[in-house]
Amino acid sequence: MDPKPVLVAGATGYIGGRLVPRLLEAGHAVRCLARAPRKLADRPWAADPRVEIRQADLSDAVPLVEAMRGCGAAFYLVHSTSVARRENAARDRELARTFAEAAQRARLARIVYLGRLGEPGLSEHLASRHEVERLLASGATPVTALRASLIIGSGSTSFEILRHLVERLPVMVTPRWVSTECQPIAVRNVLHYLVACLSTQATEGRTLDIGGPEVLTYRELMRIMAEELGLRRRLMIPVPVLAPRLSAFWIHLVTPISHQSAAPHVEGLLNRAACRDNEALGLMPQRLLTVQEGIRLALERVEQRDVETVWSSAGSVPENQDWSGGRVFTDTRSLDLEVPPAAVYRAVCRIGGANGWYSTDRLWWLRGVLDRLAGGPGLRRGRRDPERLSFGEVVDFWRVIGLEPNRALRLRAEMKVPGEAVLEFTIDPRDARSGPLPPDAADRAPRSRLTQTARFRPRGLAGVLYWYAVLPFHGIVFHQMLHGIRFAAERLAATPEPPGQPRD
Repeated sequence: MDPKPVLVAGATGYIGGRLVPRLLEAGHAVRCLARAPRKLADRPWAADPRVEIRQADLSDAVPLVEAMRGCGAAFYLVHSTSVARRENAARDRELARTFAEAAQRARLARIVYLGRLGEPGLSEHLASRHEVERLLASGATPVTALRASLIIGSGSTSFEILRHLVERLPVMVTPRWVSTECQPIAVRNVLHYLVACLSTQATEGRTLDIGGPEVLTYRELMRIMAEELGLRRRLMIPVPVLAPRLSAFWIHLVTPISHQSAAPHVEGLLNRAACRDNEALGLMPQRLLTVQEGIRLALERVEQRDVETVWSSAGSVPENQDWSGGRVFTDTRSLDLEVPPAAVYRAVCRIGGANGWYSTDRLWWLRGVLDRLAGGPGLRRGRRDPERLSFGEVVDFWRVIGLEPNRALRLRAEMKVPGEAVLEFTIDPRDARSGPLPPDAADRAPRSRLTQTARFRPRGLAGVLYWYAVLPFHGIVFHQMLHGIRFAAERLAATPEPPGQPRD
């Protein structure tokens, strides 16, 4: 075992967040690089003394070299998420080139990259992933590239698209790409390969295809998903067109996945994506889960509310947003509660997802539909856990940008709006006479004051008109939400907080 720590670039992502604890289980020390380290602060493994979390911008070579020094191998699990495809490809090339140069200067022993299985053909996304692989290998540091097709796991993009298409569409008009063969792989098998390659010298400097034991069409995947969900076989009406762009927008409307995220998924199915050989399995043996086993395990995780990481957690989080300067509209409402701050905080942190918004759910649903039609995320992203929130996670069309236990929650809007919007809840401890108490007395305070503040910085005249158009609804939605939180907090005050569930 190499005593040097393993570097993980992309630890806040879907695979990176699951890889770190597996590396620890295998006996490695880990150094995580993240643009927003707070996104990792409450992970169960973050307090492990073998884990070091550093803030780093992968486009800045000098601090990146310093962050790499002293490490052995490095995992590169980073992909750009900007809207424009050309910006994505250019950004990915820049980051890969910088990472390769920094790895060479820091004298890393190896880079491990998780790429995409299949020949580029009609896919710009696949071409970009292969180009990233080439640029990472352009330096003196050996690269191990593992190429995977669809990854089946709770919270993955592939799994969520498949699950929601099957759940919501009993009848589907299916383009030609649903007949293309692919070789899905369970996320736990991917993680095994990633960890095992560090101790398998024969994988150094190699490109290896990884996949599950079956080669199936997407139509067969939908049949298996329907069976595991206990649904009738879905009726599929084939049409002789590819229509990848139209397919991506259709996925955007039907599933929680945006059309930007769906496009690479669809493009990956335009050409056959199956392993050329079984060399990876021969070098790093394991039992490969079938597609049915992988889907079943993923559905069990969803049912048990034990989804470790989700696709939607990736992305930048604006911290310390400056609201000074310019015009800012504010709507503030407060309510005194006969409930301790901890219970109020628990109630606040349950908003969104399957729990709803405590009031006027039809209005929230309508706003989500309009946002979805406008190209926004809508309400379908839900949330990872129905009880707990973490920094950087999504809550429907909001993202958590601030958390203070028993004190405050701040959400930033990611819906399509002509401006910047933030929704903030603050909880002030009160004594029996409703007087304010210092923060250190919050744990024993018998009462609370809950303050809800909506802030909006308009962008041009459209932003001003938007604010005044939605203002009448605030009086209904926000007023009822405050009282809904009060009723929930009163119920929760008599209920002990459930313990965290163990991770697999």
